[in-house]
Order: sequence, then structure tokens, then C-alpha cells
Amino acid sequence: MNRRHFLQLTGGVAAAGLLPGAAWAQDNKKIRITLPSAGSAGSAWRPIVERYKLDQDLGIALEWVTADPGKMQVQLSAGSLDVGVFGAVGLATLANRGSDIVLFGPALNNHGRWIVRGDSGFQSPNDLKGKRIATTAETSETYQQARIAASLSGLDLKKDLQVIFGSPTANLALFERGDVDGIITLEPTATRLVGRGAREIARVADLWKQATGQTDDPFLVGLAASRAWYDQNRATAAKLATLFERIGTTIAQHPDSLKPIAADLGIKADERQAIDLLPQRLAPTYASKWDESVFATIDKQIAVAVQLGLLDAAPARKLYVKA
Repeated sequence: MNRRHFLQLTGGVAAAGLLPGAAWAQDNKKIRITLPSAGSAGSAWRPIVERYKLDQDLGIALEWVTADPGKMQVQLSAGSLDVGVFGAVGLATLANRGSDIVLFGPALNNHGRWIVRGDSGFQSPNDLKGKRIATTAETSETYQQARIAASLSGLDLKKDLQVIFGSPTANLALFERGDVDGIITLEPTATRLVGRGAREIARVADLWKQATGQTDDPFLVGLAASRAWYDQNRATAAKLATLFERIGTTIAQHPDSLKPIAADLGIKADERQAIDLLPQRLAPTYASKWDESVFATIDKQIAVAVQLGLLDAAPARKLYVKA
């Protein structure tokens, strides 16, 4: 075969998209996606994907980027991160300021927990009226969603309790020193505390379900990207949504898969009780649906946030798209 013949042949193959790597390079450009650091429920995503090869048939390549939630919008806007995660109230706040970020897939269900010391007499959040509790920043999705769920059953966190806002580490220190009567925290911190003898008196998800009659744990955060990135990468976004649905389904079907990755979740090898509790406590955290029922929950969360004054107004646009 002479050189001219070879070039004609390969040119035709490439034009047809059949030359190895011709279409692959574009379709499989690495997607820079957020990975929460150890100590967050989301830190299970990468090891679960790798262990079960959940992305093998999707034709996508992921670059997991450990991202600071407080800087995520900047990272998305600057293009140093393609895909992050956002909750309803936090994203609605940004949307009201002109942000174009949209939600396009599932990530985590609400896994906030009300924790008290094992020797206390508190049995429910209402028992903590007038008491001191610690939780994350007032603008965090953890606190905002806890306040929304509690308000539906008549408990106003801002008026009825003395709330101290701080970092998870600082809150943990306050709790363990006895400087607060309770703590609202996420997994796996809650499971680590229960493993050490603390007691859980409520799940934020259960408070929501009891008040709304819904049967599923409510949305906490979903996959998010700038509208420009989403519009240019709709097929990729759909594949990512599928991947995260698979993560949730796989963990639901194999909850014991969380035990071998305890270290990724920030749990030490000698915390045997916490590790043993992971399957039953963390499995419901991983979302597996992105449908009208989830959208209805997001809309409800925003509506209640407006009623509580967490938002000045509901955004003029929907925050979510069906990938």
C-alpha cells in the first residue's frame, strides 16, 4: 500500500469516526468532578465506582478533584471543576444572584442526624427546646435542611434552640466536652459518635417524611454544573447521572461494600462498632433517582425556605434539568 492510498483510507475511516481514538478523544475527555474529602459520605463515590467498575461501559473518564464546598462555585465558574454538587437552598441563593448553575443528576439524600450523649434524657428534638446545640454554618445545606424539616413539625431552630455554628471539628469538640446538649451532623460523623456511645434521637429525613407524608428520604445535594457546560455536554451529563444512579443502587444492593472503604470515609480501623454500623446507617444516603418525585421535593424545600426567610424569594427559573 503506497502512502497516498494509506492517507485516503485513514482519512475516510476517520471521517466515519472509526479510526481508533478519532471520536474517543473528544467523548472521553476527563471530566473534573468533585470528590468530598475523607469524613464525608461522598468520599465513598470513587472507591465504589472503581470496585464495581460502574463506569466501564459509559465511555467517560473521571478526574476526581478534592474540592472545598465553599469554593465550588468559583471552581465551576473558573472551569477548574466541571461538575460539583449543590443543595436546593444554597443553589437557589446563588440563582437569585444571577448564577447559571443547574442540577442534573442525583448525589446524596439527606443524612443529617440529631445526636445527644448516651446518658442524656433527651428523646426527640423537641426535648432540646431552650438548650444549646451545635451544627455547621448557618448557610450550610446541613443546617438549612434541618431547619426546614424541623419547622414542618413546629420546631423553629432559630427561635426555640440556642444554636452554635462552627466547623464539624469544632462542633465535635464542643459536643464531646459537654459544652452543648446536642449536635446536628452528617454521616459518617454521626455513626462514629454512635459507635462511641452517643445516641441518635432523630434523622432529618424522618422528620421530613413524617411531616410531608413522602416515603423516600429527601434530596440533599445533586450533581451540578454551569448551564454552559451542561448545554455543551448533555450526553456526558446523562452518563454521569446514570453513573450516580448506579452508585446508589449498588450500595443499596450491597450495603456491606461500605465496610472495606471505611478508611475512605475517615473511619479508623479500630472503630469497629462504627464500621459495623455503616451498612445499615449509610446505605440510604446514596441517591438512586432523578425524577419528578425528586423535583417535587426540591420545589417543596425552596417553598419552605422562603416561608422561613432563608430565601428572599424563590428563583425565577427551575434549578434542575432532566439529564
